[in-house]
Amino acid sequence: MKVTLEVRNESTRKRLYRRKDLLALASGIISGELGEIADGEIEVSLLLCDDAFIAGLNEQYRGKSGPTDVLSFEQDGPDTGNLRLLGDIIVSLETVDRRCGGDRSAMSREIRLLFCHGMLHLLGYEHGTREEERDMIAKQAGYLGVEPKAAWLSGR
Repeated sequence: MKVTLEVRNESTRKRLYRRKDLLALASGIISGELGEIADGEIEVSLLLCDDAFIAGLNEQYRGKSGPTDVLSFEQDGPDTGNLRLLGDIIVSLETVDRRCGGDRSAMSREIRLLFCHGMLHLLGYEHGTREEERDMIAKQAGYLGVEPKAAWLSGR
């Protein structure tokens, strides 16, 4: 299995993540969740943006006004040959900045958490019930190597 991560930063905030760290996280999650069935190449895209952009998507696709921290969109199209397009993750760095009070180290950790959260959504996880929420927190904690209390999004 080969995982490809396409990252585009359209935010005014820069240099807050390491692509190789996010790629390793994505690879670990895909391997852990899909195991042996994850053959070929799997592609994930990450768009880093500001609040205005994500607020438009939040309204259009979720019917909710205002910005959110992370959105994920599973790929609807069929797999093409040996390439599986898993989906798109969108993170608002403006929201991350506000949540972390400008602390760049905390912002980097929050981006990893949001990316992990988005990856799990792309793989079918939800958090609509308490049981689903507990399962997702446990998965995030495991993949991020942190305690479960540190693996939940502070804005939720």
